Amino acid sequence: MTDASDTVENRSEIVFLYDAVDANPNGNPLSGANRPRIDPQTQQAIVTDVRLKRYLRDQLDDDGHGVYIRNVNEQGTQYTRGDLLENRLKSVEPDDYDLDEEEEADRFREAVFGEFLENSVDVRYFGATMAVDAKETYAKHLPDHFTGPVQFSPGKSIHAVNENEEYNSLTSVIATQEGKEQGGFDLDDHRIQYALIRFHGLVDEHGAEDTKLTIGDVERLDTLCWRAIKNQTISRSKVGQEPRLYCRVEYAEESFHLGGLDRDLELDEERSEPEEELRTVRDLTLKVDGFVDRLANASGRIEHVRVVASDVLEVSYGDEVGGPEVLYDALEDVLGSEAVDVVDVYEEHTTTLPDAAE
Repeated sequence: MTDASDTVENRSEIVFLYDAVDANPNGNPLSGANRPRIDPQTQQAIVTDVRLKRYLRDQLDDDGHGVYIRNVNEQGTQYTRGDLLENRLKSVEPDDYDLDEEEEADRFREAVFGEFLENSVDVRYFGATMAVDAKETYAKHLPDHFTGPVQFSPGKSIHAVNENEEYNSLTSVIATQEGKEQGGFDLDDHRIQYALIRFHGLVDEHGAEDTKLTIGDVERLDTLCWRAIKNQTISRSKVGQEPRLYCRVEYAEESFHLGGLDRDLELDEERSEPEEELRTVRDLTLKVDGFVDRLANASGRIEHVRVVASDVLEVSYGDEVGGPEVLYDALEDVLGSEAVDVVDVYEEHTTTLPDAAE
């Protein structure tokens, strides 16, 4: 049995879909009013990979994992990345090494490198730039940057979206302190009516070696993505977002992946409402024919598939229409039941927590 602490050897490709109802999934501060990001030509909603990674980092932090890139303010003190770096390396004492000797310097470098990555799960996933103010003794033994083996492309909605004009101008009425007189002020509140957003991700087995990404780290993604959208979209403008489909395809052949699997998932136009009338996930049907067929054609190169879909997502495959089981059954038919695992998010995620091994 493979040890979850082993370094990743197989490449994985990820497809992740979530939707937004009357929400601003990723505002653009350069727009002047933090309007939703929308492609001006296609009218598709856009969510940057930075926004998705922020959700994932925040969930990792909430779960108790060591996260390096985060905002830390404790008792009025704002900690810099240099402070966080030194905090991670405090168990590595330079005085314990004779840094004038090459062999001892190499041991110290390996200790610094290993300790930092051991306590920075987000860097193991996504990498980081290391241009920080920290003790020179530490900083010079770390690379300028880590290239993350887990990368997501910017997400786009499967369909064109519309802004909800009803939210564009709101007036908030408040009571003032003197005489309890009421006053008002306008709020810019830009939201989209509905968007089903799809992301494409890749786990590179070669880059995994550089950041010491483990098999356990990759398996954590199978529950992390889902829970991050559930738990981290609770601000006023972000509420209304729900995960709808997650699938990770792990390949058996080195340096191989199909690519662009997210684009093989599309709206079933015959069974979905017109794009301009979409308001909830119940207004659409997701067509998975192209997705399943591409996996079938590469079945000999696929190790296994990990998949989970929302219970209210309607799926079509050929003449079959129904819930997630339509997709699950189609994948089992073309890949074999042994190669397809349906993820139980809330049962499995407990095994990925920091204290799970204790």
